[in-house]
Amino acid sequence: MKFFISLVLTALLSFAACLYLPWWSIAFAAFIIAVLIPQNPGKAFSTGFLALLLLWGGLSFWISSNNEHLLAHKISTLIIKADNPYYLIFATAFIGALVAGFAALCGSFLRKTKN
Repeated sequence: MKFFISLVLTALLSFAACLYLPWWSIAFAAFIIAVLIPQNPGKAFSTGFLALLLLWGGLSFWISSNNEHLLAHKISTLIIKADNPYYLIFATAFIGALVAGFAALCGSFLRKTKN
């Protein structure tokens, strides 16, 4: 149950933070949730990683599909050297997931050192 609550809270707090703050505010959101909800480090990393993988993957897909993947085709050709917008969506989600996962891991380790 803590896994699901942590997953949802991390995604919601990250979404709210990204509305007003820079993209890297997702790290603060994942860190705070991992400090407040006690989990072992592996589960904390998993919740942060999965929450942002789903959030940023879903948002990237939704934004890209609204303009029929027009911009994603061009940017994926420039960055990934392949004309596939889904690679770009996955890369975006994976980068955000790594940032949030490691931030949640740090929060879990901080909680362990406090005890």
